Amino acid sequence: MKIVEANGLGLRTRRGWVYRDVDLSAEAGELHAVTGPPGSGRTSLLLALAGRFPHTHGELRRRGPAALGQVAGVHEPDPTLTVAEHIQERLLLLGPVPRRRRQLVPVAAVRARRAYRRDAFAAAIAGAGFTDTPLDPDRYGRDLTPVERQVLGLVLASLSGPNLIVADDVDAGADAPERAWIWAALSRLADQGYAVVASARAVEPGATAVTHRIGDPALPGPALVAPRPAAEADLTPEVTA
Repeated sequence: MKIVEANGLGLRTRRGWVYRDVDLSAEAGELHAVTGPPGSGRTSLLLALAGRFPHTHGELRRRGPAALGQVAGVHEPDPTLTVAEHIQERLLLLGPVPRRRRQLVPVAAVRARRAYRRDAFAAAIAGAGFTDTPLDPDRYGRDLTPVERQVLGLVLASLSGPNLIVADDVDAGADAPERAWIWAALSRLADQGYAVVASARAVEPGATAVTHRIGDPALPGPALVAPRPAAEADLTPEVTA
């Protein structure tokens, strides 16, 4: 089942193109990687795919809800909450899965939301398929490493049982073993039936991801500008006479 489909997707502001001419089609159970150098528009593209950021060109179709993993400056851990508290808070906000939607939500997410009163952390970690993660439930958000922030973001995203999960800069601040682990974790999420789209500077060797490279300076294309949070960016479309 096709979850998200972008055809000729682009974002142009008065400052120039952020990204352009992106074609991406992700089905349930697939892992896609958006790669490119800093300032190539990866973050803005991911947020657009998830319905959290505008686009000015092309077409975008999405089936079902999307959830954000870690996106720096947009969706990050609360520095004053522990990992376990993040999970408990998210489960309380989500509440139980309505009966009419239970066939549409992955079984693991349903089980995690039922178990939040007993052992929310263990249920959420198991539900995401991350039982091998070194994540400490008592560790505060301010103390998390870049990889731990990614892991927590993915666990929280999975709790709502979305069709699409996006995560940004998954290789930032990670060494080779950590990068291998995070790509394997993303693959496990896709194996559960989610469509997963992650951005990175490059895909780790051996990772099974469909790769889409944007903003490659070796290819002819527009001058790209670094994306900024929606509240700060000048998103006024360019007007021509």
